[in-house]
Amino acid sequence: MPVNSDSGQPSVESQRGITLAGDLHARPAGALAVAASRFASAVSVSAGGRTADARSVLGVMGLGATSGQHVTVTAVGPDAADAVAAIIAILADATKTGG
Repeated sequence: MPVNSDSGQPSVESQRGITLAGDLHARPAGALAVAASRFASAVSVSAGGRTADARSVLGVMGLGATSGQHVTVTAVGPDAADAVAAIIAILADATKTGG
């Protein structure tokens, strides 16, 4: 496991994908940004060949991810696995219920 030279903590990468049940619009993008900001890891969301910082509501909305599209969540940092799990849970719930 690599060590992050800035903090001395282990730096881990975690990645997981999900197929959206609904569009990724303002509410789920806002929920992602709030959740991502709670983690030390850098979290990104990718869809359609583009990637955005999960902490950026406008960046996530700018992906234009729609129902049925595959989205990949990647995190790098000491709490990467927890960050990915939290973001995937938000994507699954928010797009299922329509946000």
